Amino acid sequence: MTHSAPRMASDEGVIAAAEAALGALVIETKHEAHEVTLTVERDGVAEACRLLRDTPGLEYQQLMEIAGVDYPDHPERFEVNYHLLSLTRNRRIRVKVRTDEATPVPTVTTLWPVAGWLEREVFDLYGVTFSGNSDLRRILTDYGFEGHPLRKDFPMTGYTEMRYSEAEKRVVYEPVSLAQDFRSFDFLTPWNGPEYRLPGDEKAEPQAPGAPSPAPATTDAPKVQAGAGAGERKGEKPYNTDNEDRATAGKAEASAEARKSNEDKSAQVGGKATDVDEPVPNSPNVTRDSGEAQ
Repeated sequence: MTHSAPRMASDEGVIAAAEAALGALVIETKHEAHEVTLTVERDGVAEACRLLRDTPGLEYQQLMEIAGVDYPDHPERFEVNYHLLSLTRNRRIRVKVRTDEATPVPTVTTLWPVAGWLEREVFDLYGVTFSGNSDLRRILTDYGFEGHPLRKDFPMTGYTEMRYSEAEKRVVYEPVSLAQDFRSFDFLTPWNGPEYRLPGDEKAEPQAPGAPSPAPATTDAPKVQAGAGAGERKGEKPYNTDNEDRATAGKAEASAEARKSNEDKSAQVGGKATDVDEPVPNSPNVTRDSGEAQ
């Protein structure tokens, strides 16, 4: 079955080509779920990315994303993942390095300037530093924020939280606390909570076998009576729209015109009557005696 999505090149042979180009920089390779992942030496990640970008046959020209991952039980708890896209072959590859809280990762801003903001995100959320990035500041949290929110050991309660105060027109810090509104439960649903009677509640009441359902009509007078002038009036002309009136008048005028003789038609337009009949349209459905030819 064909579809309109762009054709993607196969990943077959990518790992072998990458190992040949990167050499000893490659630590581990994996091809799983139609995705190729290369784990490379941390200090050589910039060179590995350059080779993946510039080597003919690989051609991963575009850096799509840099993402961090935290594994607190690993000796080097952080992973930094670079997602690359080949524009010419329409396929992707992931490059992965490992590091810890103190060891910086070489920047790739020399290859892709957009990496500046992406590395700032990883630094802000995980605390991973990048050597060579000249603008490694927080980008998603406030500049005075303490800690890195996406670390697995980042505290969720018992510390301070940051929010924007509309009253003070600034960012404020205050102790984290759960509002009591979210901790009060009455365990009543909207259907069994209210004590008033809702329309249709009578259907839920038990009834005897054979009881009429719905309830029979009553003989009480209707609550709303028709007005004295309501309904059709005798002798009143039925209402027609303007288009209906024009169509009726045009039909009568065309019928009267069709009944006129040729002499009358000639006198009406100032012409002269002759013995030559009027031309008949060139159509098999129209004859000289039909109404269209008159």
